[in-house]
Amino acid sequence: MAVSANSTTRFCASSAIAAGCRASEYGVIVTNTHVVKVGATSEIRIVLADRREFDAKVVLQDEKTDISILRIEGGDGNFPSLKIDDSDAVEVGDLVLAIGNPFGVGQTVTSGIISALGRSEVGRADIQAYIQTDAPINPGNSGGALVDMKGQLIGINTAIYSGSGGSHGIGFAIPSNLVRLYVDSALTGKKIQRPWLGARLDSITRDIAEGLRLGRPSGALVTRVHKGSPAAEAGLEPGDVITSIDGHDVLDARAVNYRLATRGLGMRVRVEVIRKGRPAFVMLMLQPAPEIGRDDVRNLTGDHPLDGARVSNLLPHIADELDIDDIQGTVILSVRSGSVAERVGFRAGDVIVSVGDSQLTTVLELERMLNSRPPLWRMFIKRGRQSLQLQVPG
Repeated sequence: MAVSANSTTRFCASSAIAAGCRASEYGVIVTNTHVVKVGATSEIRIVLADRREFDAKVVLQDEKTDISILRIEGGDGNFPSLKIDDSDAVEVGDLVLAIGNPFGVGQTVTSGIISALGRSEVGRADIQAYIQTDAPINPGNSGGALVDMKGQLIGINTAIYSGSGGSHGIGFAIPSNLVRLYVDSALTGKKIQRPWLGARLDSITRDIAEGLRLGRPSGALVTRVHKGSPAAEAGLEPGDVITSIDGHDVLDARAVNYRLATRGLGMRVRVEVIRKGRPAFVMLMLQPAPEIGRDDVRNLTGDHPLDGARVSNLLPHIADELDIDDIQGTVILSVRSGSVAERVGFRAGDVIVSVGDSQLTTVLELERMLNSRPPLWRMFIKRGRQSLQLQVPG
């Protein structure tokens, strides 16, 4: 089993794991994105338990789930591996082993139990249902395997709660059912596509639960349904409270995203809801988000403050992905490093509301306004819950 992913500077940041027989044959390694982004310009070295070392390259990386897939370069394909188990079959109290490389001392195995399931308020990822364990997880364990008593993978160690940086018995792992999607994608070469619900969800707080007369603050409240979306076609309505998907309880909005992602595209799932105080259900077909049209996105260049920015019409699925309440206007998708837009201070996710005195609705309108070249650029943008006005000399 592969046990560490190191840069050429030998930072020995974590344990990585080889997952599955085919993955072993092709030298596929699973780890955390925050591990391989450390020293991102350096080469990545995989060090096996028998001390063989290989170069590796990143073949798939997702910051939102903190999952990265590497591939070993060279070797004879004789790489030990773990089979991936069903993380939905895990129960609280099950014995587990956490494998890692804490503090760079070398491969280490700690033991504990599953403390809780479906933890979703741990990080900033929008797809979360972490497995919680009291098996000691310390700095350097990130990306390592959480293994059940069958010796099979049930999770990837990824985070801890700690005031000191050491283990306090509260560690979290990404469930193996989500990891499996990324391994399969790496093996088949298919792009990871998440199902698009087409509805805005809020987690149920205690106040919302009392207002809706729910028995407990659990579930996801549907606040908006986009016209023509899978949610609309299924019959979801604003005010519905999603309580379970295919029989699995969902505690909040992030848990809904996790359940949909692990079911996969093309599947039809049963979504149970509370509607006007009564239980109901809809059948939801899992579909990808619509393709962005040619006139919906632009790479901006020229003598203006947005030179180097990639902007798009604020389509419903883009608003959902970026967690933006607006569904009209233009949004920055990315900003090229070293560009004028970066120096001015623009960021991905900024919604451009107006240029000068003109309100914006499309990227085509934005392009026309940027050609005016006034002596002073005045731009109004929304960044999360903030409203900002930028003034840049022309």
